[in-house]
Amino acid sequence: MEKTELIYSGDPQRLDIYLSEAGLGFSRPFAQKIITGKHVKVNGLFRKPGYILKEGAKVEISMPAPEGDAKSFEKLIIYEDDWIIAIHKPAGLAVHPNSPLWEENPKACLLGEPTVVSMLLESRPETANKEGLTRLGLVHRLDRDTSGLMIISKDAETQQILQIGFRERLMEKTYIGCVSPLPPEDSGIIDAPIGRAGGFKKIKVWEFGRDAVTCFKVKEKTEACAMLEISPQTGRTNQIRIHMEHMGSPILGDKLYHGQPADRMLLHSAQLIFQHPATGKQKKLKCPLPEDFKKAWEKAKKEISNAPEKKTA
Repeated sequence: MEKTELIYSGDPQRLDIYLSEAGLGFSRPFAQKIITGKHVKVNGLFRKPGYILKEGAKVEISMPAPEGDAKSFEKLIIYEDDWIIAIHKPAGLAVHPNSPLWEENPKACLLGEPTVVSMLLESRPETANKEGLTRLGLVHRLDRDTSGLMIISKDAETQQILQIGFRERLMEKTYIGCVSPLPPEDSGIIDAPIGRAGGFKKIKVWEFGRDAVTCFKVKEKTEACAMLEISPQTGRTNQIRIHMEHMGSPILGDKLYHGQPADRMLLHSAQLIFQHPATGKQKKLKCPLPEDFKKAWEKAKKEISNAPEKKTA
């Protein structure tokens, strides 16, 4: 728990405004969030954001540490050099909080459930002070329920180069995804624009959306489901999940895009090939399938194969 104590001096002023102007790097929305979240006391008592401070008031700020310990992030690392960190993000772990407040003040990511960025900040607090480095070095993200390879940059120049690489489609990405029913062919290309049509909250294939291309090929299959190697050629939000549903073979465990039930969403970022920003040499990073993915796939195969027999009985 990080604690900060301040003694107020000056004309009467709202608590939230004072915190946003006290040189702590807090925006006013973030100040309001930590006040309502009971991380701020005035003279030993919790107050509301609009509480009026008077001369000599003692303001105590207690910023919580994320659940877990500082070693949690280190356990995720599968590769590291002077410029980048590659981690294996487990399924169920969000990359960052939903609220954008953490981008204005990294300490905001410590409020609430653990995320990749909260674990990173706890393990390597110096990251928040790197000149020019934004979003604690994030260059891309994975959905909460997708596992696998993620890259984090350690300096601003590397971050910019990698972001351009993702934006300009210079990164060769490979995912493993399990689907049911079987795709119409053992390999193929899905070329279907993606967007959010007016009146719809969910992103989907839409004729006026942005271009999106996904390649796939079958690695393993039964009569009812298949494991695919999937290579997105563009980087739209939820692209693989949307394209698999559009093809008629949604990802197993994908509740949003109508996948059949599974113990977890069976989508995994398995490999990334790119030109290293510092050395200029081709770099290939791999992230093997985790055990929970393998177990969920074996279980899903059996359950889906037995489903028709259960319906007939």
